Amino acid sequence: MNHETLQEWLVYIDRLHSHAIDLGLQRVRAVYEGMTPLSCPVITVGGTNGKGSTSAILESFYRAAGYRTGAYFSPHLIRYNERVRVNAEEVTDEALCQAFAAVEEARDATPLTYFEFGTLAALWLFAQTGVEVAILEVGLGGRLDAVNIVDADVAVVVSVGTDHKDWLGPDRETIGREKAGIFRAGRPAIIGFDVSESVAREAHRMNARAVIARRDFHYEESPWAWRFLSAARAWDLPYPALRGRYQLANASCALAAAEALPGLTLTAQDVRAGLQAVRLAGRFQTLPGPGPRVVLDVAHNAEAAHTLALTLNEQRVAGRTLAVVGMFKDKPIIEVFEALRGSFDGWFLASLDDPRGADAVFLEAALRTAGVTPDGLYDDPVEAYTAALGCARDDDRVVVFGSFKTVGAILALMQDRRGGGGGGRVV
Repeated sequence: MNHETLQEWLVYIDRLHSHAIDLGLQRVRAVYEGMTPLSCPVITVGGTNGKGSTSAILESFYRAAGYRTGAYFSPHLIRYNERVRVNAEEVTDEALCQAFAAVEEARDATPLTYFEFGTLAALWLFAQTGVEVAILEVGLGGRLDAVNIVDADVAVVVSVGTDHKDWLGPDRETIGREKAGIFRAGRPAIIGFDVSESVAREAHRMNARAVIARRDFHYEESPWAWRFLSAARAWDLPYPALRGRYQLANASCALAAAEALPGLTLTAQDVRAGLQAVRLAGRFQTLPGPGPRVVLDVAHNAEAAHTLALTLNEQRVAGRTLAVVGMFKDKPIIEVFEALRGSFDGWFLASLDDPRGADAVFLEAALRTAGVTPDGLYDDPVEAYTAALGCARDDDRVVVFGSFKTVGAILALMQDRRGGGGGGRVV
């Protein structure tokens, strides 16, 4: 069955499987075996937080070096096209439709989830466009995630937190073992700075070549630059274009992965250029323009909330800091609010129009449990954002956070005001 538009395809694949999540590799691997496989080096990046940033940094390194790159991200903020980039550009609607048609032909009657279908489409596109390196961000967990049908030449676990307990396990140790499932015997396994011991143990059990933060690589900060250190090199580097000191840990993991990948050379000049060129929306992203400073951050779990609180404290403003927040009900909302209650002078709570979305009344109860009284309850993120801007002064800061859907709503609003649109450039 073929469809004429990307939207028609997205509606179709969303309804194809009876469950949004169905962890396991048997079905998706069977379909992939009937498709054109990737023949280039692959870096797979997993973790609770930081995997999107680390993937984007790797993509930027290899683009700066002149390699043809493919990068797969999830979820998207505004357009599905954001998930699949070739040479750091979103692929077109037409290219995605061709890829979905190829998956549909290969799958026969095999049921696939939305994420599985999209993952196969991305892999097909990368194979068809002849990318020289593919960077694949894990969707959920690792061991049973659709991305794991590909045997990564280098695998990275950036961090381990306690998100998705219903799917991955009750604690960091169990979740860490699931995330370590992307490692392969005899191949480099990069283990990040905020990772449970279970990840290193699992790497050892699998006979992967563990490369461990603080033991095999680390970084040092200074006011205007930072230094990456490993057994092979010590590089003085500019800060990444992605804001926040925490991005140095992500950049270090990316460098350790690039250092471990055979066959593709990066110079110090490539790395410096890549750090300055990297882009990924919604990661402490500051919008341009006069008036109150607006920051967008997809932080939606306790670990990310603590990081956001630290970054807000490091980057102070003269005036107040106001929160615009919308979240999913299955997130640790009270823990997030407790982590951030000292960071904001006002709270504007938004309902999310999604089956998983929490309404503003639900958020209010959680915020009061955390010891804070909200300033207003609103039907959606745009309404809450507009209200926050309406009472903000020029020296204030408005921070939108809580989910990709919340941040995406404000990015879409900004795009509409600029008259933007479209679905990516031609591959």
